[in-house]
Amino acid sequence: MSELEQAAPKKWYMKVPHTFVLLFGLIVICAIATHFLPAGEFQRAENAATGRMAVVPGTYHTVEAKPVGFLQTFIAVQKGMVDAAAVSFFVFLSYASFYTVLKTGSLHAFIGWLLRVMKGKELLIIPVFMYVFGLGGAIFGMFEETFGFIPLFVGLAIAMGYDAIVGMCMVVVGVGIGFSAAFMNPFTVGLAQKFSELPLFSGMQFRIVSWVVFMTISVIWVMMYAVKIKKDPTKSHVWGVDMGALRLDKDELLNSKFHTRDIIGLLLVVLTVAIMVWGVIKKGWYFDELAGLFIVMGLACAAVAGWGPDKMAESYLEGFRDIVFGAMVIGVSRGILIVMREGNIIDTVIYGLSLPLAHFPAWFSAQGMLFVQTIISFFIPSGSGMASTTMPIMAPLADLLGFTRQTAVLAFQYGDGFSNIYFPPPSARSSAPSPRFPWRSGGNSLPPYSWAFTWFR
Repeated sequence: MSELEQAAPKKWYMKVPHTFVLLFGLIVICAIATHFLPAGEFQRAENAATGRMAVVPGTYHTVEAKPVGFLQTFIAVQKGMVDAAAVSFFVFLSYASFYTVLKTGSLHAFIGWLLRVMKGKELLIIPVFMYVFGLGGAIFGMFEETFGFIPLFVGLAIAMGYDAIVGMCMVVVGVGIGFSAAFMNPFTVGLAQKFSELPLFSGMQFRIVSWVVFMTISVIWVMMYAVKIKKDPTKSHVWGVDMGALRLDKDELLNSKFHTRDIIGLLLVVLTVAIMVWGVIKKGWYFDELAGLFIVMGLACAAVAGWGPDKMAESYLEGFRDIVFGAMVIGVSRGILIVMREGNIIDTVIYGLSLPLAHFPAWFSAQGMLFVQTIISFFIPSGSGMASTTMPIMAPLADLLGFTRQTAVLAFQYGDGFSNIYFPPPSARSSAPSPRFPWRSGGNSLPPYSWAFTWFR
């Protein structure tokens, strides 16, 4: 190919569309589907074990069609943003809080200390933190709570001679795989087993072995990539991308002092994580409580660093600007669910996907159930919502197909969990235009970790 051909701009059909284009396109497709798919729904009744409304198997019936019109399609974007407001604003506040902590310099000082302690053994830092994040996902369903740590670990990885992908993977892959292969996640495994009328957290031994296998494979994969990048940085998938202030100077870090106020700031972060774990497990905390906790952490760390109120406010505003892209994607993508809900085709899709499973042998139907649950996860992004909708159907279906209800729970768990990793909008990682990146002095490059926040559909 000649230099002229290489320099020629790509045709529109050869480019990956912008994330918002893809998402709105899906909204339009779902709106069109409401005109062709039959509207239908299952009867629902309160499940005594969980206190949630659950589907009554065998009650699917057609209802009056409510096709989504032209204006309703656009209104769904607004409704989606309102419906996803709790998640979107949690992302705003948690990210801005960790952004503020990072700007105080306490975590940079900790990185310098960690590099001095682990000198010559930096590679061991990767499995330690990945298993820690994986345990958080496996035990109490931690996922989005960890994404505020991404900037810190990106800087840590770069300082160790790796790249931003290694740093991001230490958090995202660790918690993502841990969540997907969880052995006692109350929001997925626990609910699915209750709706399947199985003892809570039964079959844990098998799930623990599965968790270890999945996590170990993931850790080895990240470590192999890290070793390759350290030997030849040009093989990095983000080679040549300016990481701005995230690109920490290793020599400067090694010579940095870990002052008392840095230690206090770090202890406040550790205390926050401990309180978060306690609150989620013991008190049932969710977005509202966790957001408030993170705000306290950010302000407390800034106060320890000697910041005034105005500087704190400016730091939070910068954090909001940095993550606005990811937070807005959450709201826009929720419009897909809104359209399907208003058109009464969600239950139709679920019913249609479950029917073919009855025509295959048990061993194949189990794999088919995993495939079906993965597809349904795209339309029902909430793990607990998906459990309450699908498991009352899939558990009895497993009995009819000749495999255990535990297998049906696994199909749900893996379908919901791993789809969280494989379903991020692809152009969020492309070179599409993106908002201002305040870590650096100028430019509009997409932060190397911000696409992770688009997982919260």
